[in-house]
Amino acid sequence: MMAAAEAVLHLLDGAGPHFCGSKISLKRSGLEFPSRCFERYRKKRVLKYTKSFKCLSSSYRSGRIHLFPGIDGVSHRYAAADNLGLECCKCQPADNVSGLTAEGGNGTWLVDNSKDFETTNGNVRKFLDFETVKELKNEKESYNSIGSSPSNGTIQDVLNKGKLSFIEDEAWELLQESVVYYCGSPVGTIAAKDTTNSSVLNYDQVFIRDFMPSGIAFLLKGEYDIVRNFILHTLQLQSWEKTMDCHSPGQGLMPASFKVRTVPLDGDDTATEEVLDADFGEAAIGRVAPVDSGLWWIILLRAYGKCSGDLSVQERIDIQTGIKMILKLCLADGFDMFPTLLVTDGSCMIDRRMGIHGHPLEIQALFYSALLCAREMLAPEDGSADLVRALNNRLVALSFHIREYYWIDMKKLNEIYRYKTEEYSYDAVNKFNIYPDQISPWLVQWMPNKGGYLIGNLQPAHMDFRFFSLGNLWSIVSNLATTDQSHAILDLIEAKWADLVADMPFKICYPALDGQEWQIITGSDPKNTPWSYHNGGSWPTLLWQLTVACIKMNRPEIAAKAVEVAEKRLSRDKWPEYYDTKKGRFIGKQSRLFQTWSIAGYLVAKHLLSNPGAAKILITEEDSELINAFSCAISANPRRKRGPKPSQKTYIV
Repeated sequence: MMAAAEAVLHLLDGAGPHFCGSKISLKRSGLEFPSRCFERYRKKRVLKYTKSFKCLSSSYRSGRIHLFPGIDGVSHRYAAADNLGLECCKCQPADNVSGLTAEGGNGTWLVDNSKDFETTNGNVRKFLDFETVKELKNEKESYNSIGSSPSNGTIQDVLNKGKLSFIEDEAWELLQESVVYYCGSPVGTIAAKDTTNSSVLNYDQVFIRDFMPSGIAFLLKGEYDIVRNFILHTLQLQSWEKTMDCHSPGQGLMPASFKVRTVPLDGDDTATEEVLDADFGEAAIGRVAPVDSGLWWIILLRAYGKCSGDLSVQERIDIQTGIKMILKLCLADGFDMFPTLLVTDGSCMIDRRMGIHGHPLEIQALFYSALLCAREMLAPEDGSADLVRALNNRLVALSFHIREYYWIDMKKLNEIYRYKTEEYSYDAVNKFNIYPDQISPWLVQWMPNKGGYLIGNLQPAHMDFRFFSLGNLWSIVSNLATTDQSHAILDLIEAKWADLVADMPFKICYPALDGQEWQIITGSDPKNTPWSYHNGGSWPTLLWQLTVACIKMNRPEIAAKAVEVAEKRLSRDKWPEYYDTKKGRFIGKQSRLFQTWSIAGYLVAKHLLSNPGAAKILITEEDSELINAFSCAISANPRRKRGPKPSQKTYIV
């Protein structure tokens, strides 16, 4: 606000328009702004226009050619090469590139975060009232006439608003620069655009999980095309053959990432075409399939419909088929006795060996959320009756299992401490034969009297007592945790602020593995050393999940406090991927700069705090049928009886 006001004041005083040409009087006020912001403000506020080109329509390398309904009325042919995972676009150039407009990124100079949102040409902007600027000028002149200065509090408040405006504008511009185009249309955002690191690895690809905060940010800003294109293009990738060492996973598997490549056309060395090259885990470190990709895809699909009002996408036959393929893959019968989803290590955001194989909380929370979203979007038809019945049964069983067996607080901890072992009976209290000696000394000291959380993993004779942030936060958002449990999780975050937030939000897990435990569980992973990366590192992208969870429980002040902590460093540190050390004081030793989901996570958190009602596109609630069915499960549990009268309907738990 101060920056904008000073710009107008200079104009009113007869000065030239040097808003971005100098630091004005901000340095005199003791407030340093990142030089990157000023460099960016000197540039024109337009996105680089992607030139239209003609995609040649000949066959691609003996691949299979499929005709699919086009996006925005354009027919596309997709060539699925047998073992390459390449999507070739065979489309004619469009006259206009839909989606991100040339002026859509920033708009006017005069930005005030305290004003209400207004929508102009589909882009959300905020404008500083000109009368407010004149008032500031008059106030300044009155102070000069009487030889006094405004109060320090007034100056600092205005300066702080100006600084935050710079940070948000820089974040939006960086997010726009990360957009990836395919045949002239935006289809996603790359993982990071770090020009300081020559080793690209796969950070130049579009990851489904990484795009989630970017997609939500674009939806909240009213830019729907990029999300729609992303949903439809990744759907086409789902149907390809995925093979590693002669073995193929289930058909419903969504890719971890994809990349737009320009390849020469067969038979013509002078011609090229664009293809989408998908990775289903065949090229990933550790060769692990991304279980969470399909779950995030369903959650984003629902958010798109709720935010844009365009339900035609989720009603399409190919989208409905894609949803069913993911559900069938997740709901397939196996040997497991538990309703939780059984996965290998590294199959979610923590994509390296960290001892989360089995039934990690993060996957269960996303699984539950995706089931609720799919249940809401599935078209009623006779062929879906069995699938919907299985989905309902799994929802009830999963919610009961997580709420009952994953929950830990001081009372439950004391109960585990007194467990009897080797119980052989149908009504055993210690159903999973947990040995009390598993309770770590750190947990006894760390657990607050008020608060609790859902443990990281549960298997026979094993409870992973580590606090995993994403799993707990999304359990609140998806309603997997009860209302009391959700408040208790936020109580614990407040009580353990110095451990989970400290100098940079938010710890991905707590505590870190170290010593012999780190050697055995991670295999002495040099990237996951104690308090680094996935082993207790601090990840700014988790701000948006924290914000949604706090808004759902009507406690946004917790998220606002965390955002305030992050704002002190994120822009200055060039938007790192993660932070190291127990308090999050250092930029991660292998952290990429200008990490897209760090940028997008901050923007989503800021928008939702200013407009909490928008969080409803991500929040899911149980309906009365599920609540009654869950009450049936509780009543059937020999350990405790609670809740309303059981439903007359029968559910398998």
